[in-house]
Parts: sequence; C-alpha cells; structure tokens
Amino acid sequence: MSLRRCIYSALLHGFVPLAVLRLLWRGIRQRGYLHHIPERFGFYSVAIEQPVIWLHTVSVGETRAAEPLVKALCRRWPDHHILLTHMTPTGRETSRQVFGDQVSRCYLPYDLPFAVARFLSCFEPRLGLLLETEIWPNLIHASRARSIPLYLVNARLSERSAHGYARFAPFTRETLRQLAGVAAQTDADAQRLAGLGAPDVRVCGNIKFDRSPRPEDLELGQRLRAWFGTRPVFLAASTRENEEQHVLDAVELAAVPDLLTVVVPRHPQRFDAVARLLTERGLSFQRRSTEQPVAAGTKVVLGDSMGELYAYYAGCDIAFIGGSLLPLGGQNLLEACAVGKPVLVGPHTFNFEEATNLAIAAGAALGVQNARQLGETLEELFADADRRRRMGEAGLAFMRQHQGATERIVALLEPRQTAPRR
Repeated sequence: MSLRRCIYSALLHGFVPLAVLRLLWRGIRQRGYLHHIPERFGFYSVAIEQPVIWLHTVSVGETRAAEPLVKALCRRWPDHHILLTHMTPTGRETSRQVFGDQVSRCYLPYDLPFAVARFLSCFEPRLGLLLETEIWPNLIHASRARSIPLYLVNARLSERSAHGYARFAPFTRETLRQLAGVAAQTDADAQRLAGLGAPDVRVCGNIKFDRSPRPEDLELGQRLRAWFGTRPVFLAASTRENEEQHVLDAVELAAVPDLLTVVVPRHPQRFDAVARLLTERGLSFQRRSTEQPVAAGTKVVLGDSMGELYAYYAGCDIAFIGGSLLPLGGQNLLEACAVGKPVLVGPHTFNFEEATNLAIAAGAALGVQNARQLGETLEELFADADRRRRMGEAGLAFMRQHQGATERIVALLEPRQTAPRR
C-alpha cells in the first residue's frame, strides 16, 4: 500500500464511528438508512450465480440515467447478471422501481480496504462501471489488483470539483491511473479528467440523452393532466431546500389567471417540510398521493411521489428545473426536453453546465436569474402558446441530436470484454 493510500485509509478508519452515527441520525428522518447497514462494511446476503457486471449508481439521478446502459449491457452480454450498487435508500428504491428483478442491488461499502475486499470477493465482478464522478482510491486499487477492468463512465467533472481534486494531485493521479478507461460526457470533462491523470479518456456523450419515457410514464402523465384539469400548469421539479419559497414568490408575481403550481421536491424526506411551508403561506394544496382530481380552489399540488418525473413533465405546460435558483448546481433538464416541454432554469447549473448551455442554445430552455425574472418569464410564456410549442419542439430535436452515448460506451468496453473469473 502506498504511503498516500495508507494515510487515506487510516483517516477513513478514524471516521467510521462518525459514519455510523450519521447513518443513525439520517435514519431518524429517513428510515431506509437504518436498513442493510452491514452491507456498508462489506457483509452481503445476496448470492449471484451468473458472471457479474457491476455498475455503481450513487443515488436517484445516476440510477435513472443508467437505464439505457443497463439495457444495452444485458443485450450485449445476456449470459451475465447486472449488479447495481448505491449509497442512498432513494437510489436503491429507484433501482427497484426502474429495473425490478432484472438486476440485483446492494449498497457499495465504505472505501475501507477490508470492506472493499469483501465486496469484490463476494460478487467477483467481471467488469465494473462507476457512473459520473465516483473516485474511490481503495476500491479502484483493489479492482486493479484483482484484474477487474474498472471504468469511469458518463463521467463529468466540474471546474470547481477539478480544483478540489487538484489540491491532492499526486494521490488523485495515482488513483485515476489505475482505471481501465474513462468515458467522459464532454470535451471539457475529458480535459479536466485527463489533466488530473486519468488514462484513455474518450468523449462519449451523456447517456441521459438516450433515456426516453416509457409508455406507462406518458399514460400516467395523461392521467395527471386530467386531474389537473384545463388550467395552466406550472411544474417546479426537483426543488431543493429553501428553494420552494423563491418559486412561490415567482408564482405570486406572475399574473397568470387560474394558475396551478405543481411542486415536486427532490428528496422525499422533505415532503412534509414543503407541506408546512404551503400551510404557513396560506396556500390551499393537495398531495399527489391522495390520487384525487384537483379541486377548483387548489393553488398547489405537492408531488409527494417517487419515480414519476416523466409523468409530471408530461402533465405540465412549463417546467422549472430545481436546484438552480440557489447555488446547488441544478438538476437534470433532459427529462423535460424528452417530453417536449419548455424548460426554465436558474443561474446555478454547474452540475449540468454543458447540457443546460446546449439546451438554451437550441431554444429548448430559458435561463432566469432570480424569482422576479422567473415570475416575469412565466407570465410571458403562458401568454404565448406558440412560443411554448416552439420551445417544446426544439427540446425534442435537441434530444435526438445528442443521442448515442450508450452505444459509444459499450463499444469502448468491447475490446476488454470481461475479465476472467479468478
């Protein structure tokens, strides 16, 4: 073990008690964190008889994004079984909703040498894929030591994150060089990763462009729209903490007659907090979970459901993408584009910078700087049905233009195929 990795591992061991306390603390608000705790230390009850292809998808966004890649891997290697690993209960539940029994799932262990060794010994993956920005030194080293090709795919690295990793440049370079390869989303991502020492970096695009709504998603969207009625519908999707009040301020500023606002918080543990905010502001609201048509006097629908974003987008007239009015980096806007809806985003989109800039350039999205401008833009768009239609059509064309990342990633993996079982 190198000196740098030895120091890193020693520090991680020191944080184990804090990690357990954090699980217990988070479990108070979200009970899922109290389940499957042994898996976080490499103890598993899952048994897989077939050769394993392993994908690490941290949470909800990465798990949904992996859908076209999982399908492509199943087609290419039908004699293998897919294992998805997660770090959050919501990611795990999303895996269950999206893939059902088609895949196995568990938590990836903490990056402790003994836990990583147990994980790899239990599942013996022939191939490993880490989605987006998951750089775990002990996991990467142990995979290399066992001749398991491990790739970083759909990789993205913001300028801010690159500066952070550059502070530990020798250790970052030592870690990245042990990857089998990198499939970056954009040229900028590729340059940053290569500059930090990643090997064989290729630009393959973003697999999120390859996702499309399922027929059942669109059917649910039609049902939601029927519940919403004929009123104009504004959707605030994947909103984050303290953001909803700004969205509601914008709605109040917008002079849109009989407007219905649908608010879908990013994290389920915040559903009740948003309900309290709506009550405090004196807004009549209904919860999506009641499965009831929206009453004429209802101002807001609280989207307290998981895995239905496509349906919410399909059922609205205009979509705002949360996490972007505050400096939180934004969320994925591609699902809204994929159903042909005009998109609004705030100024803070550094986690999805390339896709956001491309969508704006294509005419599929508009950027707003604050709640006031969001309200003004809503008023303008709801008064101009033709402009909304053009933006929606631009979104569909934008999605078609950038598809193909999944095929390029599978082609990257083909020469290595899968490692021999040890």
